Amino acid sequence: MTHSASSNSTLLYRVCPVSPQAHLFEVEILVDPPSEGALVLSMPAWIPGSYMIRDFARNIVAISAFDACDQPVTLDKRDKQSWTLGAVAGPCRIRYRVFAWDLSVRGAHLDTTHAYFNGPALLLRVHGQDDRPCRLELLPPGDESCDDWRLATSLEPLDVDPRGFGLYGADDYEDLIDHPVEMGRFRELAFRVSGVPHRFAITGRHRLDERRLLDDLTRVCAEHAALFGELPIDRYLFLVTVLGEGYGGLEHRYSTSLLCVRDDLPQPGEDTPTEGYKRFLGLCSHEYFHLWHVKRIRPRALIESSLERETPTRTLWAFEGITAYYDELALVRAGCIGEKDYLGLLAQTLTRVARTPGRRVQTLAESSFDAWIKFYKPDENAPNALVSYYAKGALVALMLDLTLRRDTQGACSLDDVMRELWRVHGRTGLGVEERGVEAIASAVSGLDLSGFFACALDSTAELDPTELLASVGVALRWRPNRGDKDLGGHVERFEPVTAKPTLGVRLRSGETLIQNVLSDGAGERAGLAPGDQLLALDGLRVTPANLETLVARAAGAPVVLHVFRRDELLTLTAQPQPAPEDTCELNLLEDIPDSVKQARAAWLSSVSADG
Repeated sequence: MTHSASSNSTLLYRVCPVSPQAHLFEVEILVDPPSEGALVLSMPAWIPGSYMIRDFARNIVAISAFDACDQPVTLDKRDKQSWTLGAVAGPCRIRYRVFAWDLSVRGAHLDTTHAYFNGPALLLRVHGQDDRPCRLELLPPGDESCDDWRLATSLEPLDVDPRGFGLYGADDYEDLIDHPVEMGRFRELAFRVSGVPHRFAITGRHRLDERRLLDDLTRVCAEHAALFGELPIDRYLFLVTVLGEGYGGLEHRYSTSLLCVRDDLPQPGEDTPTEGYKRFLGLCSHEYFHLWHVKRIRPRALIESSLERETPTRTLWAFEGITAYYDELALVRAGCIGEKDYLGLLAQTLTRVARTPGRRVQTLAESSFDAWIKFYKPDENAPNALVSYYAKGALVALMLDLTLRRDTQGACSLDDVMRELWRVHGRTGLGVEERGVEAIASAVSGLDLSGFFACALDSTAELDPTELLASVGVALRWRPNRGDKDLGGHVERFEPVTAKPTLGVRLRSGETLIQNVLSDGAGERAGLAPGDQLLALDGLRVTPANLETLVARAAGAPVVLHVFRRDELLTLTAQPQPAPEDTCELNLLEDIPDSVKQARAAWLSSVSADG
């Protein structure tokens, strides 16, 4: 370590991408063992915001300990993720190397082009010293080919060089591991929201309309701040990795990590937002909303959680579903997209819920509670057994918002519920109980919402927002889908659609291997199974591009399928069924009463317009 432990008040960590070619980080921790008892260290098993056991300790390839005289100290492994330090007097060093090859927003990744890590994937916890202030020294690779690397993080800088390498501070271990770090050659942009500096660091080859992106992000972030009435940060960082394929985001108190497809960034010369850019803006919006809702308004279960084991909670529908509702709503409120664009996005969300047979099997509360073992570990039967607490949670948030607006004659909305959650839980740090969101919604509105929540959260009853959308001048229609890529959207008028025959299977992307067989569909009845490779239909070769056409040509008659299951050739007969009415179309009505127009404007207009 380059900094000594001058007192018992501070834990010192040091991180260096010691071997980019071998994808190895080296970490050192300078600790003072307790005068009595053993010192225990452990690596987190999961990262906040992503509810699955990831066992980060599996990436440690070597670990050892040394006393103040640089003599080895015994370090005994207790279980899959923790170690006990042998008897030692005075400060000692823990040194270990971590293999980093997880190109995601959750772990750590290192090669000759960049270095990235989240704290839970790299930094051991020192038991009994969680509340001590921490210092983190971040060093560049020793290879001269990396001399132009820079560093971006939302950690508080204490003594750093112009490239960003050096010493950073954190309040405690929880704060230490909540600031992802990017090192490499990245493009950095800057903007301000309510006077607070925001940075945007982009890694990966890309083309970008900087002005458009910064203008849009400024408006979206300001919209969220206006909703809650304050911006509880003094800095914020967007860390973006651009790829040919990839998508994801993870929230932090002062930053977010994002993955996006390079074509989703706004391109110079584009006049209207593409579907990809709307998706990317929605992702930025989603993670930024989390700086209030989940990072400061927190479920009590997660506040009291341990990073060593699962912590189930039924509240994920609210913390992710409500956020998923607001992430796109903020885009239209901020003026980044039009009302029809927003309805198009909303229709796609409703379609995704309707395309999930598992909604008839799993309740929304169950989806939240079982996320650890089901949602984040989907298998071939997942569409038939699970429902997304993101998508269905967003549908419930929409219906709750419109119910509050309708039944209080516009006096209350979900906006008011969020502000009360912020006042009671966000500002105070008091955890939200398992049914706390429901209780606050009822208290703020003065309505008896017990029936609504019983149906929406604790049953598998179909949720129909048709009447609620009509109350704000939006018409809804369900129609048969035209294929898996047809997710519906906004339409100027409802046109007749003829249901095409379908097998009720989903193929693996770009292949003829069956990924999913949907429950009660033609494929299930014929005996098709996940992993089967479709070879031919009625004697004609099947490809990913022609399957729908071949099924349609059969005009509803039985078809003969040849498939490989493992290494055996099977011949099956299927009776295609008409495509179900699982595709949502929304229409923005114009010939409506002024009161309905006013209700729609109150729903879709910027909250800052309320003064």
